[in-house]
Amino acid sequence: MTSATITGPIVSRKPSGLRVGRILLYVVLSLGAVLMITPFLWMVLTAFKNDLEIATFSWLPTELRWRNFVEAMQSAPFLRYFRNSLFIAVGETAFTLAVCTTAGYALAKLPIRGSKALLSYFILLLLVPFQIILVPLFLIVKSIPLFGGNNILGQGGIGWLNSWWGLIIPLGAAPLFTFLARQFYVSIPNELAQAARVDGLGEFGIFWRIMTPLIKPALITICVFQIEAAWNGFLWPLMITTSDSMRPLQLGLAIFAQNPAEIQWPYLMAGTALATLPMIVMFVFAQKRFVEGMANVGIKG
Repeated sequence: MTSATITGPIVSRKPSGLRVGRILLYVVLSLGAVLMITPFLWMVLTAFKNDLEIATFSWLPTELRWRNFVEAMQSAPFLRYFRNSLFIAVGETAFTLAVCTTAGYALAKLPIRGSKALLSYFILLLLVPFQIILVPLFLIVKSIPLFGGNNILGQGGIGWLNSWWGLIIPLGAAPLFTFLARQFYVSIPNELAQAARVDGLGEFGIFWRIMTPLIKPALITICVFQIEAAWNGFLWPLMITTSDSMRPLQLGLAIFAQNPAEIQWPYLMAGTALATLPMIVMFVFAQKRFVEGMANVGIKG
């Protein structure tokens, strides 16, 4: 008596509980996406409306008023605000890359006594809210010696207040970016640096020519975070700027909407939409490297 064997494709069925969980996940994510995109969609649509449509609260404009964007640029010095924000974002990012990458490399690769204690200090700084250090930071910036009419003791003037130095330098060195750079430098084998030293390359040359080109995802991640933070900066510029010529974009938009009875909503939404556009473009082009950089960050060493 022979037994017949039946051969064929094996069909694997997923548990029904797993399918239900996935469906619920998609529903929750879809609701979250709708909640996040609705204010942005309302902003863009409002930028094309006239005053009557805003008063009656209609979602879709009857006519796309492209001239709202041109008139918005003429109703307030938005071009100057854009220029100021761009200058601050580029300056802060360049300063951040210079300071945080060198500090991260030193913590990861140099035999510094107490390096673990320094690393713990940087991690603790990540837990300190920025609002706590606002007043001390303001007093330090105001007391910078030999700037803004101050004497050698930092008295008698305004220091770095209402200046590009005060807008760029204090927020340029962030513990988060130093820690991020350090984590990437730790992941690079020490044999590369040792081989470079044997070839006679100095420590700065090892940092600049060997190590730093290997952490491009980290550099792009730092750039994206810092540019976004500088571009959307509001509280610190509000504290230290007094002249309209120094105000960045977000502060200019807030001043434009200062009087609720006279707000020109189409112009305000047009300016806000233009302020959002550079960040969207940056995230679109840097998305791949940004995700790679965030995925590779781990607690090492």
